Amino acid sequence: MALEAAPIEFDSPDRRREISALRAEIRALVTAKGAVILAHNYQRPEVQDVADFVGDSLGLSREAAATGARTIVFCGVRFMAETAAILSPRKTVLLPELEAGCSLADSITADELRTWKAEHPGAVVVSYVNTSAEVKAESDYCCTSGNAKAVIDAIPGDREILFLPDLFMGTWLERVSGRKLTLWMGECHVHAGIRPADLERWRADAPDAELLVHPECGCSSQAMAFAGEGARILSTEQMVTHAKSSPTDHFLVATETGILHRLRSEMPEKRFDPLREDAICRYMKMTTLESVRDSLVRDQHVITVAEETALRARRAIERMVAIG
Repeated sequence: MALEAAPIEFDSPDRRREISALRAEIRALVTAKGAVILAHNYQRPEVQDVADFVGDSLGLSREAAATGARTIVFCGVRFMAETAAILSPRKTVLLPELEAGCSLADSITADELRTWKAEHPGAVVVSYVNTSAEVKAESDYCCTSGNAKAVIDAIPGDREILFLPDLFMGTWLERVSGRKLTLWMGECHVHAGIRPADLERWRADAPDAELLVHPECGCSSQAMAFAGEGARILSTEQMVTHAKSSPTDHFLVATETGILHRLRSEMPEKRFDPLREDAICRYMKMTTLESVRDSLVRDQHVITVAEETALRARRAIERMVAIG
């Protein structure tokens, strides 16, 4: 069946009025409290729209480090709020939904990493930003999908690299960097579900569309074979940048569907469809305007990281932020 444009869903008039009132209330609270709202590209559309800054993990990390706001409301998942708390220890970091976790971050613990390191003495540990603060504290470098290759390239070629926790991103990194990596067998439950078979559907049903693939996807390595046919492996922020400069007016997007709102909002003249409409992270969708408002009203939920853990993790995170 041919791919159809996925329409933007509109709420009822009552819900639109409610959203408008909530946005006004939230913006007034932001001003009163000297706060800033950071939202990940995978958040609900209405949460993205009320934020001061919307971006990927690297952009949000940099914004958290640079902000002069007294309070950071982090509309994302727990590891992101932890990263902000580590980078801004004198700020109050609020996570609107305390249960907003991450299946990828949960795929490795600090104890498991310590055991793995002991099996590979002298190896350099590179942890994807989708990890807990405790795991970051055991790492030499952090990275995001936007700068993972640059981080790998910065490590001397004679050093063994332990890359964690995403197997698919690690396999893609091996191909683009030419380095052999020792990989942890973790995965994001959403991205792992985007498989090579979905590439065949793109080629059969929408061959004229450009395919934008996140490196966490289960098809990322295979997608590299179709680079000449319009497939590109990109972070979410790189997807936005590329789509703006591309002469193409139709894109299929292989990542969590939340990014579609930003793409469609910033480029209404172009068409963006999901490669898989079911690529939805329930953790990212936990945050609502109501929970953002409540976090500001009640100063909930404050995310803190133990001082010793934060001190050790900060080195790896600052390296991530500093590398392009």
